[in-house]
Amino acid sequence: MKARARKKPLWEPGLIPAPGELLDWRDARHFERWQDLPCVLCGRDTPMRSHHGEPVHKVCAENWITADPVKARQGRFASDVQPKRGKAYGDHA
Repeated sequence: MKARARKKPLWEPGLIPAPGELLDWRDARHFERWQDLPCVLCGRDTPMRSHHGEPVHKVCAENWITADPVKARQGRFASDVQPKRGKAYGDHA
């Protein structure tokens, strides 16, 4: 049997949170305002999308990461890339 190839992310994902930590999905591309689809994990409708375009509630993705941290390292769900902080962001130290 052939393994399914992982779909390429629609935009660059960031770090995968540790089990029990929260995903940072501030990017508006996580929200599909025109169509709710069934969550791939719980089956209830959601407007949320992962970096791969999968319909998924953020809470469901966080719970999945906690329940299966080994598979989570493969990058199915990740936080957004955080901008580099520096003088432009007001760091005065």
